[in-house]
Amino acid sequence: MAALIALDRDGTVIEEMPYLSDPQRVRLLPNSAAGLRALRAAGLGLAVVTNQSGVGRGFFGLDAVSRVNDRMLALLDGEGAHINDVFVCPHTPSERCQCRKPGTLMLDLASGGGAERRFVIGDRASDIEMGRRAGATTVLVRTGWGRQTESSGEARPDHVADDLLEAAGIILALSAGGDGGR
Repeated sequence: MAALIALDRDGTVIEEMPYLSDPQRVRLLPNSAAGLRALRAAGLGLAVVTNQSGVGRGFFGLDAVSRVNDRMLALLDGEGAHINDVFVCPHTPSERCQCRKPGTLMLDLASGGGAERRFVIGDRASDIEMGRRAGATTVLVRTGWGRQTESSGEARPDHVADDLLEAAGIILALSAGGDGGR
């Protein structure tokens, strides 16, 4: 795979809902499927990387996270936007694990050492910091918590986009230019 796009889940691909554990509440964000289709059509790999501390806090189990992810994937597949894989960190921030964003373990696993270039799209500072730590090109989307993240100045993304469709356009332009955007 020439490039991997690592995507945050909540607030980036689907609507932001704190501690989402009910698959019936999963809603794709406007333009998320269109953006993912454009990236897929260009031959780019797509992986979702998501922190789910509700598991570590005992609010729900990994089975609930799997059902939510399966619903998201089914909705995306129905829109022709196939995701290669989903990586989940079930830990709380206090556990200080390697996989929880901004740690890079989920991104490293998603890349599998086969991606020449990596891009990270997300709505929180932890998404952008994960990408920066891994040397990826980062795009902050203004969906979910993105507008707050942008206005706070706590993240330093390489690019900012209104949604996944605009983020896809940025990544496709950078990929065509061959510089990876950094």
